[in-house]
Amino acid sequence: MLSERVVVDVLLAALSTGGDFAEIFMEDTYNTQIRMLDGAVEEAVSGRDFGVGIRIFQGLRSVYAYTNDVSRAGLVQTAREAAAALPGAPAGRTVVLARMAVEKLNPVRLEPRQIKHQDKVDVMKRAHLAAANYHHQITQVAINYLDVDQNVFIANSEGLLAEDRRIRTRLAINAVATKDGEKQSAFRGPGRHLGFELFERIDVEEIARDAARSAVTMVNADYAPGGRYPVIIDNGFGGVIFHEACGHSLEATSVAKGVSEFSGKLGQKIASELVTAVDDGTIPNAWGSQNIDDEGTKTRRNVLIEKGVLKGYMIDRLNARRMGMEPTGNARRQSYKFAPTSRMTNTFICAGESTREEIIANTEYALYAKHMGGGSVNPATGEFNFAVAEGYMVRNGKIAEPVRGATLIGRGSEILQKIDMVASNLATGQGMCGSVSGSIPADVGQPTIRVAEITVGGRKGAN
Repeated sequence: MLSERVVVDVLLAALSTGGDFAEIFMEDTYNTQIRMLDGAVEEAVSGRDFGVGIRIFQGLRSVYAYTNDVSRAGLVQTAREAAAALPGAPAGRTVVLARMAVEKLNPVRLEPRQIKHQDKVDVMKRAHLAAANYHHQITQVAINYLDVDQNVFIANSEGLLAEDRRIRTRLAINAVATKDGEKQSAFRGPGRHLGFELFERIDVEEIARDAARSAVTMVNADYAPGGRYPVIIDNGFGGVIFHEACGHSLEATSVAKGVSEFSGKLGQKIASELVTAVDDGTIPNAWGSQNIDDEGTKTRRNVLIEKGVLKGYMIDRLNARRMGMEPTGNARRQSYKFAPTSRMTNTFICAGESTREEIIANTEYALYAKHMGGGSVNPATGEFNFAVAEGYMVRNGKIAEPVRGATLIGRGSEILQKIDMVASNLATGQGMCGSVSGSIPADVGQPTIRVAEITVGGRKGAN
């Protein structure tokens, strides 16, 4: 995207006041978003984001600036203005660039920009009809289509020069059911690091019907009982609890500053021995996968927890300096307007040896959280609060009546220690994760697990 001569000039300008590291991140991204409500297209927007971010380190200090002016003069001026925030003198640096070979882990066959707009709308209509016709209590269906084609160029003063292309496609389905004036909704959002061939791999009608089924089930359900008792969390998007309550606390963004509950605990037992957890950005075509991260480091499989013992963190370049450790391929950002930091890619609890059926059959009384909703977490303490989007009671080893309104309340470290059964049915779910470097695509996942005891927020009098 930029000539090597311009890249070198910009990096040297960034180092002109004594910085010891400089980086250029250039992005050219095309995206399409289509929104359909009750079968009618309400909005269709295509756009392009184009610009350059320049980052400079001086020890543990960091400065970041960005611009849309990609002329040599504009980039050099931006670099010099950023460098002015770091007092010092030039150190006579030189930069010799070497292009990095980037392995293509995420092949794409049908580029979304080559697909007709009507073909995209047709997929949405199929999903709408499947959900809307599921049951008379379905009163609204919203479908959102997204595709992103991101081209990045990364260079730094250590000589790295790398280019990458990331194409992602996603369909989001939200079904609303109504009964006696009360509404319940259910969301499904399949996505992959793929092109339009995503819709050859997933059954959009089946996914839409499942969203409608969940909404109808919940609008007819009684309220969940409150108290402390066992909870079985199903596979797939159930992994959002680990992602939020534990994953963020394993990112160097908080670990390096000592504000994570897991800071300084490498090699210590922090979870049940049944728990092994991984962040893996190399899974072909997974929603959170990348060939390289947003600093140009190759992504990899990082074991975070192995049989209950903390084995590693997710680390970006700046926090690697703070921690005296190596980057792990987890530096990510929403766009060139954000400086990167350590973020998750595809993060999940690994498969165990039990089956889902064995877990249920061996549980006398529990809440079965079939689908999780949104929540909040404090990475410093691990304290969280998550809604159960679709729940059931388990009685005498069998799934019983559906219940709604349940929330799971606790601390990440507490939950990890109390996992006492792990099934073999690992699955993942897709989401958008927000943090200091913006909103990024991330996979969450786990097999079905049982937590021996957790605080369930519900309604008094329910049982």
